[in-house]
Amino acid sequence: MTPEQARAEEAAAMERVLAATQRVKSAFTSLQSQFPPEGDGKPSQFALQTFDMALQELEDAQAAFDEMLNDLFDGER
Repeated sequence: MTPEQARAEEAAAMERVLAATQRVKSAFTSLQSQFPPEGDGKPSQFALQTFDMALQELEDAQAAFDEMLNDLFDGER
């Protein structure tokens, strides 16, 4: 892998983390609206699942980015 390819892969991994963070924020805002004072305190199953999936994607994106950083620090990139 060329240095340019490695940098592009690292940038894509960081963009994945940022996008996942934005999805968590959006899902949290939606979920939060279902609690008082706006909502009745009974979040929909869809809102809960959306939030859970967003959190999982963020966790996966962070793990992939961490693995890439570890490889970089270990001199494998």
